[in-house]
Amino acid sequence: MASGGVAVASLWTEVNRCGQNGDYTRALKALTKILHENRDDVTALHCKIVCLVQNGSFKEALNVMNTHSKVLGSEVVFEKAYCEYRLNRVESALKTIESATEQTDKLKELYGQVLYRLERYDECKTVYTDLIRNSQDEYEEERKTNLAAVVAAMSQWEKAPMEDLGLPETTYELCYNTACALIGQGQLTEAFNKLQQAEELCRVSLADDSDVTEEDIESELAVIHSQMAYIMQLQGRTDEALQLYNQVIKLKPSDVGLLAVTANNIITINKDQNVFDSKKKVKLTNAEGVEYKLAKKQLQTIDFNKALLAMYTNQADQCRKLSSNLQSQNPSHPRPVLIQAAQLCREKQHSKAVELLQQFSEQNPESASGIKLTMAQLYLVQGHVTKACDVLRSIEEFKHKAGMVSALVTMYSHEEDIDGAIDVFKQAIEYYQAEQPGSAAHLALVREAANFKLKHGRKKEAISDLEQLWKQNTNDVHTLAQLISAYSLVNTDKAKSLSKHLPSADAMSFNVDVDELENSHGATYIRKKAGKVVGENIPKESGQGEIKKKKKKKKGKLPKNYDPKATPDPERWLPMRERSYYRGKKKGKKKEQIGKGTQGATAGASAEL
Repeated sequence: MASGGVAVASLWTEVNRCGQNGDYTRALKALTKILHENRDDVTALHCKIVCLVQNGSFKEALNVMNTHSKVLGSEVVFEKAYCEYRLNRVESALKTIESATEQTDKLKELYGQVLYRLERYDECKTVYTDLIRNSQDEYEEERKTNLAAVVAAMSQWEKAPMEDLGLPETTYELCYNTACALIGQGQLTEAFNKLQQAEELCRVSLADDSDVTEEDIESELAVIHSQMAYIMQLQGRTDEALQLYNQVIKLKPSDVGLLAVTANNIITINKDQNVFDSKKKVKLTNAEGVEYKLAKKQLQTIDFNKALLAMYTNQADQCRKLSSNLQSQNPSHPRPVLIQAAQLCREKQHSKAVELLQQFSEQNPESASGIKLTMAQLYLVQGHVTKACDVLRSIEEFKHKAGMVSALVTMYSHEEDIDGAIDVFKQAIEYYQAEQPGSAAHLALVREAANFKLKHGRKKEAISDLEQLWKQNTNDVHTLAQLISAYSLVNTDKAKSLSKHLPSADAMSFNVDVDELENSHGATYIRKKAGKVVGENIPKESGQGEIKKKKKKKKGKLPKNYDPKATPDPERWLPMRERSYYRGKKKGKKKEQIGKGTQGATAGASAEL
């Protein structure tokens, strides 16, 4: 028994030495021997779990914890949650952490990571803020980096306003996260400058390490360069963006998430061009583990682009399958339905596309605006202008906007439905009269409505609009003139009374230099100076009469062989074939021998053929 105790003690010495040297495989062998002596040794089990975690054997470590759960109890809550997190069982990890009796600092750190993966950013921010406030150790900088990443995610995916948490920008990771937050706010130039700063800090920090090669530095910079390319793409600098994206792809970074995002962005630049390249790039978005590296919105966008690529490559069945899966995952999202409608349109099934969009808009009224705009476009393609107008007028969100009013009036005018166009103006003016009376948009609509009615001979209907405009500005002579013109057909007395407000002729005259005006660039007619005055009679001198100019008579052309002594041919005016002495062309012997085949063929060969 004593010898057994000595053996166990030496094994623990071996475990301690291997742990200090980082040789966890040898430590596991020693621990296995210890557990052979005492199967329920809590310390040995705990050490074995730690060694397995260090070796990356998370499944095996989790099996040990589940097998000896009664013995271990709450001793290994952190290790269990960590293994579940690393095995991408994030929900299980959250339950394990929340079931812990005591929330230690390391559990809180892991809790923050789990919340970030679950995209519960508000709670995650609270956890990291509390950790930074109450902890002082060598991991403070990492916590600040994680907190900056949370702020960036909130800005990008939730469009939350940036909050100044007083985080320093002393490392390239912190600078990078600040740049991502600025991109979410649409501040692209500032974000690009931050990325350049992050690149410089990265190069400086890695240059001090002699073991780091230039390839290692470029690999570390890949994520920064990819984000720079994204900003260029948003700014419309697609050629520069594409060049930078391809540089990142050539580096073959180990981060599958980075590769997937970069490949997806290249596909969006290619669109329906360079499809072969897009089909190669789309394989990078299917790499193992991508779903655990990216946010849900990123994965959703990649799936949308896969469906669009299938449509552009004429893979109709694949496109329908992908878009149907997307719709089942996101039933209220309009994009999968729009992709299905686009595929139907490519197959010339416009009516089915309209039915599909109509059904979706009825089921999801909150997302109907964009869908109805697409329906209107499809109706216009089919030539159903009135139906398109009806759909557009049903969009409450847009129907009073100036652009929508303009489009509707144009379409009704095309259909010669003047009453429909006037009704559009009427409803829009009533809306602005109630919501924004006297605003620039309101008066602009009234002005356009009056001009439209006058243009189409509806002067009587234009009177109320013109009166409203003139009351807003009594010095507007043009509107007053229009109003008088309209009243002249309806109420001449009113027209006369209004005409008193017109300025006098003297007040309307302008000091214009006529000569200067005629000599200007825009003059189309210039008066000739020193020209003869019309009707002015110049007295003739005595003996001077009117001299008529005689036209020279041109001599007729004669043939070269003309003989004045010979009698002209009486049939010379007839064509040669119709003359009495015409006998036809003589056929020579040589001509008969010339073949009528291809160039270079002989007479014999032609006859034989």
